[in-house]
Amino acid sequence: MLVYGDVEHIENAAAVRASISRLMMACIEMQPSRQRHETLVRAFILTGELVQGLADQEFGGKGADDISELQDAGAKFLRMQAREIMQSWRNGFSGSLSFPEDWTTKLESLASADPVRMKRAEGYAFYALYPESYIEAASISNSTSKTVVIGIRSIGTGLAALVSAALDAEPAYSLRPTGHPFERYVRVTPALSERILADHRTDFAIVDEGPGLSGSSFGCVADWLQANGVASDRLHFFPSHTGELGPHASKPHRTRWRDRPRHVVSFDELTLKTQDPKHRLQTWASDVVGVARSSWRDLSGGAWRAVRYRDPSHWPPSYMQMEKRKFLMEAEGGAWLVKFAGLGGSDSDKARRGSLLSEAGFIPKIAGTCYGFVIDEWLDGTPLDHSGASRRDIADHLGRYLGFRARHLPAQNGGASIQKLCEMAIFNIAEAAGSDTAEKLRCVISTPERLAGRLRRVDTDNRLHPWEWLTTTSGRIVKTDALDHNAAHDLIGCQDIAWDVVGACVEFELSSKERYRLADLVAQEADCDLRDDVLKLFEACYLGFQIGLWSQARASVDDAERERIESTIKRYLDRLPQLIGA
Repeated sequence: MLVYGDVEHIENAAAVRASISRLMMACIEMQPSRQRHETLVRAFILTGELVQGLADQEFGGKGADDISELQDAGAKFLRMQAREIMQSWRNGFSGSLSFPEDWTTKLESLASADPVRMKRAEGYAFYALYPESYIEAASISNSTSKTVVIGIRSIGTGLAALVSAALDAEPAYSLRPTGHPFERYVRVTPALSERILADHRTDFAIVDEGPGLSGSSFGCVADWLQANGVASDRLHFFPSHTGELGPHASKPHRTRWRDRPRHVVSFDELTLKTQDPKHRLQTWASDVVGVARSSWRDLSGGAWRAVRYRDPSHWPPSYMQMEKRKFLMEAEGGAWLVKFAGLGGSDSDKARRGSLLSEAGFIPKIAGTCYGFVIDEWLDGTPLDHSGASRRDIADHLGRYLGFRARHLPAQNGGASIQKLCEMAIFNIAEAAGSDTAEKLRCVISTPERLAGRLRRVDTDNRLHPWEWLTTTSGRIVKTDALDHNAAHDLIGCQDIAWDVVGACVEFELSSKERYRLADLVAQEADCDLRDDVLKLFEACYLGFQIGLWSQARASVDDAERERIESTIKRYLDRLPQLIGA
């Protein structure tokens, strides 16, 4: 199924360096604090993305990883930043910074005359992967400063620098796996091979997030090392979780993965179970809302349903692996939802947008942010699909909400083109419903490019399911999760508001009359094109995406969850004949 999408952006290297410089100058001017630490991490993440982009640019020109003065400079700069992060973290966010005097000159060396294709680091953005966890993992690994550290691009570029800094090792190398996602391989020039493999008797640390469905990125680097004379017992893995390789892993990779050390410090160990209150998420969140003591409940992985629904038979499905980490914090002064929103400034960006929606009365009040998390007011209420709200009230509220987003919230990021959306829909529906149905859908879609000039990207919600809404005790209809889904680890991104209009129509099973009313309300508010041909095409794409998303979710759940997911997929499939015959 086509569901995931890499978040790439084309940048001017000089502009990125200027942003990094501003962040580092801000750190120099700030007093020691967690806020200074967050700013330092933000600079590090941005530097890692720039160095990755520059390395991939050189890889594209040569067709292989090679010795590079530019990449050497990037690795040294990242290790310098990583050391500052390590000292700040270990000192409880206190102490002075020790940037070298010539850091601005070193930063200026990370240059390119051509635009640079940078990839967003997924772990930092979506999966609560914190750089400090790699520092701590390296610190307890018993590895020595003689270890050769290899990061796997993309995010491994920066993660390897953290391991290198913690071990006091030489600056890390980075390699780019290529080929089929389940059968990756590396291409390394003889000159770089000789340099990396100068001492076969030392240990080698392979660093990346994941592993995912196959673990072939970790596997191919280990394969390359062993093929060049490195003994298996010299290999150490630094992944982001303790789990096994995914279902598409090869048997040799799976065997080696189980045999070799995996050095991991999880998010829970780093910020939830730690004995140091300065490193505890609960302390950070309590400081933001101004309470001294609070209770703490993990709502991640679908656990929020037990709070919102009394009867488990009413639970909606959950794609647990894609849910953000979130917690319910309760104190005498109230209750708050503490939800991961992303490192690198994503939390602040989402909080600003959230404040606008909150002031308009559409979502709960935003209390603030703390190191990657957004904190908002927890409201008691009934899920909208069990609240008894009238159909007209629901449709009218959806119209006001979507119209407000379309008018006041411009797109924060890109997303799949209309052509890519259609390709995704046809592919997923062919997988789920057969090629005949997919061909009929292709005829319905026809030539999607004809609509491109009539579309305008906005900050779409992308998650209009009834379980995402509450009716509060005062009778308000409130959206509970409105800031994340157009910046998720999928290919959708920000779209024309038509994406949300058809999403609301599908999820609330609106009649034709209700659909026309909803579209009319949004069009009046936002002056947008919501004619039937636009809505029909987007509905085809929406169904294709949801079918693919939930089909993928089905692969790793228990029987009770699988039943919920199967029912959800069937509901989408059952709409296809109506759409095809329309």
